[in-house]
Amino acid sequence: MTETTQTQSTPPEPPDGLFEPYKPRSPEVRAAMDALRGLQQDLFHDAFAYRPLNRMAADGRFTRRLSGRWREYATWTPQALVVAAGLFAMFVASNSSIRGAGENLALGLLALAPVLLTAVRPILAFWLSMVATPVAAALWSDWDSEWPWLNGSFVTHLLVLTIVAIRTRPRTAAWMWVLTGLYGIAAEGLHSGPPFAPNTMEMLFLSAVCLLAVTVRHIRREARQEVTAQQTVTAHERSRRTLLEERTTIARELHDVVAHHMSVVAIQAEAAPYRVENPPPELEKAFATIRENAVAALAELRRVLGVVRAEDYEAPDAPQPTLADLDGLLANVREAGLNVDKTVTGAIRELPQGVELSAYRMVQEALSNTLRHAPGASARVEIGYVLGGLGLRIVNDPPPNPSLLKPSPGAGHGITGMRERVSMLNGEMTAGRTDEGGYEVTVFLPVAAGTEGEA
Repeated sequence: MTETTQTQSTPPEPPDGLFEPYKPRSPEVRAAMDALRGLQQDLFHDAFAYRPLNRMAADGRFTRRLSGRWREYATWTPQALVVAAGLFAMFVASNSSIRGAGENLALGLLALAPVLLTAVRPILAFWLSMVATPVAAALWSDWDSEWPWLNGSFVTHLLVLTIVAIRTRPRTAAWMWVLTGLYGIAAEGLHSGPPFAPNTMEMLFLSAVCLLAVTVRHIRREARQEVTAQQTVTAHERSRRTLLEERTTIARELHDVVAHHMSVVAIQAEAAPYRVENPPPELEKAFATIRENAVAALAELRRVLGVVRAEDYEAPDAPQPTLADLDGLLANVREAGLNVDKTVTGAIRELPQGVELSAYRMVQEALSNTLRHAPGASARVEIGYVLGGLGLRIVNDPPPNPSLLKPSPGAGHGITGMRERVSMLNGEMTAGRTDEGGYEVTVFLPVAAGTEGEA
């Protein structure tokens, strides 16, 4: 057997400079590359993109005060302002008695076109203004005038910078300002002719002021949008938390109600055989099975629904309130200063305890809202025992002195809890202001015919 020895060969070194592009760049180089990519994206990529100027919202702060056709006309305000700015630049560019009418017209059109173009192609409008500036200066410049921007070109470029900055983002405005400064410095340095009055610094200063104002406007608008979005999320989370808390309260109450009934079933099933003399074994076995199932169901109920109890929650010693206890509730709110009347229609009958409890809680919440939001007003509670369910109507009059009302300390989510109770019982509910300025809550809770007598 011959033994072979394998030797591991090392690859040759790559030529110098072969992997230079893969070497990590310094932070300065990366920052410069990112800046150049931002320049390309903002001013070169999709420079001819069609971006029409949006109309003003018809329900804005100012337009909603108008009516009819004037509101429709007011939505075109942004476009009208752009046209007015273009006409102003055209007037400044063509207002010269030294040049002829044809030259003034050409200068006016060179000033008008970039401003109007900002309404549909903002980036292209900036480049058109940059091109029109040296064209106008080279062909129609009075050598004793300012350089490199003639009067019309100066106003035009300043308007274009401002409008494009409004329609884009602050980074784009910064690049436009930098390119404007580079052009002005280059034009002044390469100029070889009669003396002139340089105006690059005036352009940079005025444009910087305009762009700074636009940037502050962008920042404030974004901050306002962020605050509005945060407030919306906060309100949604608060409503969701209130809903969960109300469901927890309902689950606790139902736990007490159902546990009470299941306990009664277990006790009655255990005691039933002793009430019959010499019961047959089959009956004793049936009652024992009923008791075992009731105890098992009670244990499962406590295991599942018991998790919604807080650690310091204690089950009430007294039974949960029903509509029979409503007079005591009305007496309490009368002592608090609320004048409330109760009206009952239909044949009073016993309803399922869950329906009675929910109806009591909804009347309690509606009267509490009246005390908080309409102090001094009168209220009416109407209870209707109708075929197939229970109807509730709680309505209050407007407060006698609305100007003296102070902000309510309530969270404003009582209606949410009421709707949750109604939804749990497959009922219907409406709540809203009345024509007289009060508030009305109407509820219908369906009750199956077979469950009324079993309550």
